[in-house]
Amino acid sequence: MKKIQTKDLTIIAMFIALTTVATMSIQIPIPATKGYINIGDTVLICAGLLLGRTAGGLAGSIGSALADLLSGYGYYAPITFVVKGIEGFLAGYLKEKTKINFIICGLIAGLVMALGYFIAEGTILYNFQAAAASLPANIMQGIGGSILASILYKAIEKTKVLEKINDN
Repeated sequence: MKKIQTKDLTIIAMFIALTTVATMSIQIPIPATKGYINIGDTVLICAGLLLGRTAGGLAGSIGSALADLLSGYGYYAPITFVVKGIEGFLAGYLKEKTKINFIICGLIAGLVMALGYFIAEGTILYNFQAAAASLPANIMQGIGGSILASILYKAIEKTKVLEKINDN
């Protein structure tokens, strides 16, 4: 098992904070479930693609759930913690363990997020009729977040900033 260094924790914490801010910066309400569409998926998927499954999972779970708590959506926070954690983890896991293109890794993770919310809203929060009403918006959010994450991933990768950090 790789020893986690202070700089690794710092970078993960930065992605957690960025996920929270991105989630809170643009919130488009979904009346059927009293939830919202956001761009936080962009950051947490990017964290998974750049830094791996652990970073993606932590950025997704902690960053997104914190945004729910700070935005007054506390009843969603436990579900968000699990669903967004899986999304970020899955993006990183697929990138690390398969030969799937990074764009597809993000898309799969985003679609799994939409499915996760559909199941949670249908079984825990509301019913499947309400969950079905929010499914298209969640699919759009997952696809949009993965596309933006892919662009951000390539931009950060080209700067070689993570290589420079790891060299120190």
